[in-house]
Amino acid sequence: VQLQASGGGSVQAGGSLRLSCTVAKRTSSNNAMAWFRQAPGKEREFVATISWNSANTYYADSVKGRFTISRDNAKNTLYLQMNDLKPEDTAVYYCAVGRRSYSGIAVREYSYWGQGTLVTVSS
Repeated sequence: VQLQASGGGSVQAGGSLRLSCTVAKRTSSNNAMAWFRQAPGKEREFVATISWNSANTYYADSVKGRFTISRDNAKNTLYLQMNDLKPEDTAVYYCAVGRRSYSGIAVREYSYWGQGTLVTVSS
């Protein structure tokens, strides 16, 4: 399974970006998907997850109310709408396919990963 993330870039604080992640195979349509991020010198951290049918979403407290995760199974695509971006959101963002229909916040719950897309937020 190949995942291709895109949409990263450089924005000023308060700006918005929309990340996309296209999955090469339809395997992901029955699995949860998620976004994680990794800032320089830090461990990879959970951002948001969405169940296979979009019925359930869950966000890290740090992004709740600012980020929205969504998916289009017909297009095999995962999205992350990021609004009101802050400098602390600067990181490489990774999309991932979960091992089950509903997955949590742990890295080990995800079996396939994209290559990452860089988001840089300046103050």
